[in-house]
Amino acid sequence: MGLTEIRKVCEVSLEIPAEKQPKLHNRWHPDIPFAGSIKNGETVKIECVDWTGGQIGNNDSADDMKNVDLTRIHYLSGPFEIEGVFDKNNGGGFLDEIYPTAPGILGCAPSAEVSSHFNILKFEAHNFPRVLATWNKREGELIAANKLDRIVAQPPNPQNVHAGSATEDIKEKVGREGARTIPGRPEHGGNCDIKNLSRGSKVYLPVHVKGAKFSVGDLHFSQGDGEISFCGAIEMAGVITINFKVMKNGVADLGMKSPLYLPGPVEPHYGPGRYLTFEGFSVDQHGKQHYMDVTVAYRQTTLRCIEYLRRFGYSDYQVYLLLSCAPVQGHVAGIVDIPNACTTLGLPMDIFDFDISPTGPAKKLDMGNCAYETDVKEGKITDGGKNSEISWGGGLAFKEK
Repeated sequence: MGLTEIRKVCEVSLEIPAEKQPKLHNRWHPDIPFAGSIKNGETVKIECVDWTGGQIGNNDSADDMKNVDLTRIHYLSGPFEIEGVFDKNNGGGFLDEIYPTAPGILGCAPSAEVSSHFNILKFEAHNFPRVLATWNKREGELIAANKLDRIVAQPPNPQNVHAGSATEDIKEKVGREGARTIPGRPEHGGNCDIKNLSRGSKVYLPVHVKGAKFSVGDLHFSQGDGEISFCGAIEMAGVITINFKVMKNGVADLGMKSPLYLPGPVEPHYGPGRYLTFEGFSVDQHGKQHYMDVTVAYRQTTLRCIEYLRRFGYSDYQVYLLLSCAPVQGHVAGIVDIPNACTTLGLPMDIFDFDISPTGPAKKLDMGNCAYETDVKEGKITDGGKNSEISWGGGLAFKEK
C-alpha cells in the first residue's frame, strides 16, 4: 500500500513579487481573507518565501541587506482556516507538529473585538478581548514613553501593506490597524525565532478568531540562540510540513497565557557536541552597573566570544554574523545574585576546521573578508552609547568606514 501524498495548501513563486501573491501577507489582522482551508487532523505542506520577500539577491554585496525595506518584511503564508475551530464547543487552542526546517514566525490572527461566537467561550472572551487593539495600545504607549536613542517598537504602517486577496477597502483597514510582524507576542506566538523548533516539534497556539487564521513564514536554515545580529540567521524560502489538531477548550484546560512548545528530537549541533562557553554579567562595556539586566549581560557574553575568536584572525563582523547563524547555545545562568544577572553562550567547537581550545596564544589565520556594501572595503567598530540605556547596540554597533 503506497503512502498517501501530502496535500500542498500553499504554493509561492520566487519569480513573482511577494506583494502580488494572494496567499501571502505581511501584517497581523483578523480581516485578512483565508488563503485556504485545512481539516482538523490533516497534514499539509506550506510553501514560504524568505523573510524579505526576495529583496536579498544572490551576490557578494551587502547593498541588498543595507537597503532592505522594513515596511515589506515578513511575508507570511496564509492565513489558513483550521476546520473545527469554534465549532460547537471547541476551545481556543490547537497543536501543530512541524517536520522539516525551523520556522521563525508562526501564529494565529488576533481578534479585533469580542464577537458573538465567544458567547460559548467564556474563558477566551474574558482573557483575550480585542487582542489587536491591546497590542496597538501597549506598543503605542511604549513608543510614546521612549527616551532611548532608538526605535523601540513599530506601530501600524500602511506603507507596502499586503493583505493577501483582500479588497482595497479591507487592505486600507489592515494598513491602518494591522500589527507589524516584527516581534513575537504572548497572546499568539508570532516571531519566536527558537532554533530548536525543527523536525518533530509540537507547538500549542491559542486561537482568537473563528477558523484560527494560522500563518507561517520566515524560515531559517540555521540560527544561534538570540539571533544576535540584524542579519539574524541563514534565512531561506522553503516548504514546511505541518499536522494540525484542534484541542477542544484547549486554552482553558492548559491554563494558557502564551504558546507552549515541545521541541523535536533533532537537536541542531555538530560533531560530539563540545561547547566552549563564555560568561557575561550586567556590567556594560563602559563599566556601568545595571541591576539584573539580562540583555546587558548577554551582550557582554557575546562580546567576550567576539574578542576570543578575533585572536584567530576573524574580523569582528565575521564573528558577529557567525554567532547569529551557527547553533550557539545561549542561557540565563543566574538571576538571583544581585546586582548581576549572569548569562552564558556556548560556542560549538566542532564547526571549525581548526582547534579553538583555550590552550595558549592563538595563531592568526587568513579568514577572508565579509561582504560589504559598494565602495566599502572594511568595517570599524563603534563604542556604542554612553551606556546601554541610551543605545541598545552598545559594543555591538558596527559601522562601515
